[in-house]
Amino acid sequence: MQDEPTPEELTKAVADFLRNDIAPLLSGHNAFKLRVAINALDLVTRQLRLEEGSDAAEAARLSQLLGQQGSLAELNRALADRIARGEADLQTLGLSEHLWQTTMDKLAVDQPNYGSYKRELGTK
Repeated sequence: MQDEPTPEELTKAVADFLRNDIAPLLSGHNAFKLRVAINALDLVTRQLRLEEGSDAAEAARLSQLLGQQGSLAELNRALADRIARGEADLQTLGLSEHLWQTTMDKLAVDQPNYGSYKRELGTK
């Protein structure tokens, strides 16, 4: 285990520095490229904060759904194989809920400001 600051804290600090101290000094294409870099750092920060928990929850849902254990990649491959063989579809108990939650967890990292994502969070 590493001492502080954590990788999440480091990426957030760099993004905040670029956003608050450097971005106001730039314009045009360089300002655009800086916004892209800041967005990438923000995404990595969210991934560091959320990925472990969402991956563990996804693996647990898949294990229950499939009735087997394995890595997240193995479980996703097993589900994809069952769907491809016609052994699982949206009528399979728990599958649509699993897919929906997995999508919401991915949006929390990739696009937390996406309108439909925010609207769905508000309905829960």
